Amino acid sequence: MFESSNKFSVFNRNILITGGSRGIGESISKGFLQNGANVTILDKKNPSKQNKSNFIKCDLADHANIKNSINNYIKHSSPHVLINCVAITLPNKSERYTKVDWERTLSINLSGIFYICQEVGNHMIQKKISGSIINLTSIGAEQGFENNPAYGASKAGLKQLSKSLAAEWGKFNIRVNNLVPGYTNTPMNKKSWNNLKLRNQRSANTMLNRWAAVEEMVGPAIFLASDASSYITGSDLIVDGGWLSKGMK
Repeated sequence: MFESSNKFSVFNRNILITGGSRGIGESISKGFLQNGANVTILDKKNPSKQNKSNFIKCDLADHANIKNSINNYIKHSSPHVLINCVAITLPNKSERYTKVDWERTLSINLSGIFYICQEVGNHMIQKKISGSIINLTSIGAEQGFENNPAYGASKAGLKQLSKSLAAEWGKFNIRVNNLVPGYTNTPMNKKSWNNLKLRNQRSANTMLNRWAAVEEMVGPAIFLASDASSYITGSDLIVDGGWLSKGMK
């Protein structure tokens, strides 16, 4: 069924996905399963019954919980690929933004991902695994968007974190890249998706005149996880329907 000699193959690779129970993370986890990978989800929420991935419950805002969860995982498996899809968004105007929402957003979207990368990276280094780490950022890491300062700051920070890790860990044959989604129809974006005027405005900002479906993030993730991208590290793979490249109408 699977061709393991194919450069795009992820057959029998161990894939650890944070935030894999919902949205883009869920779609990516199912996509890797369908391509013969061994998938484990790290998330606070249980995956749906249709998702047959392995599951470890983890609060990704809790450093100690992250460490324990990774230790439990590596007792039974060594990750070849880490994909960080976990993120929260707590919109509000900057002049009204609360300390609680700021710190919670950064604790999950940036600090939590750093601790995950650190734990998994150390294991890859010790076991001499030529690994791939894929962090999901956002077009919000590239452009200014209103009414969500913590989200934009956390994603921009994550973008540069990936490049720093790539620079440090290249000597260990660990590649670190960013997958950069544009507006995608996910539970996180449900409010703006359901607002037809807003949905159409955002569609018009792309070259394809539409939002992404979650399934459209699977192929780019498989590419970055596979040997087909073996000379790519410290890069941003933008999957935004042309949003960032579009000029004036």
